[in-house]
Amino acid sequence: MKPPRDQHFLIDQNAVHRIVNLVDLEGRSVLEIGPGEGVLTRALIDRGAYVHAVEIDRQLCEELHNRFSAEIAEGRLTITHGDAVRCPLPSFSVVVSNLPYSASSKLTFRLLDTGFEVAVLMYQSEFARRMTAPAGTGDCGRLSVMVQTYATVEVCFELSPASFRPKPQVRSMVVRIIPKEPDADIPDRRLYADVVRALFNHRRKTVRNGLKGASGILREAQVAHMLSALPGTILDARPEDLTLEDFAAITRCACTNA
Repeated sequence: MKPPRDQHFLIDQNAVHRIVNLVDLEGRSVLEIGPGEGVLTRALIDRGAYVHAVEIDRQLCEELHNRFSAEIAEGRLTITHGDAVRCPLPSFSVVVSNLPYSASSKLTFRLLDTGFEVAVLMYQSEFARRMTAPAGTGDCGRLSVMVQTYATVEVCFELSPASFRPKPQVRSMVVRIIPKEPDADIPDRRLYADVVRALFNHRRKTVRNGLKGASGILREAQVAHMLSALPGTILDARPEDLTLEDFAAITRCACTNA
């Protein structure tokens, strides 16, 4: 069967074992996004997890229902047909998934907003490297700032295209994400996300010019206040030069005129 959309099925059993060994699964409620043919699903169940799988492809859902009928009857597996970017998600504490590359960013942001104890996720290697790029470096972007503000990210291992069927054109990387409280004081998480998005929409511009172009994301009164109150060291820098504390400071400044 031809894989749906951009899905590539994991066939490397050694990689499957390495993934499920990265977190304690016994008795845990685990969300798996994009189970595909169920290779990872089987390993999760065998490790004692209660798996809640969300699959966008209806035919794959039917095949999973047939393949895991006993586990479903025992309450070890539930299968939801839907797009994990927007459909209601079942209750979970752990996430273990080979994410579809085209939705990696949206899914990561949604998972962080939803909350979890630990996640073991597979991404395209380039995406994972951007996620782990430190703030204040040239590779830093909206993704890395938002993820690293609210979580610790650990690169675990990389996989070659040969680990999948069909073979993708890129290498893949498995990371472990553990949520944490921000190191800086962030009074409004939604406003913080808006500030980060507004600035990286104009990443090649200075913060000063980026704020001036933030119409539709930030209110004019907020922008005017920030332009008058923020120090020149922040206003004259580019977003990729800012630290996480700098983004928090910009948000605190915006909050004073919210």
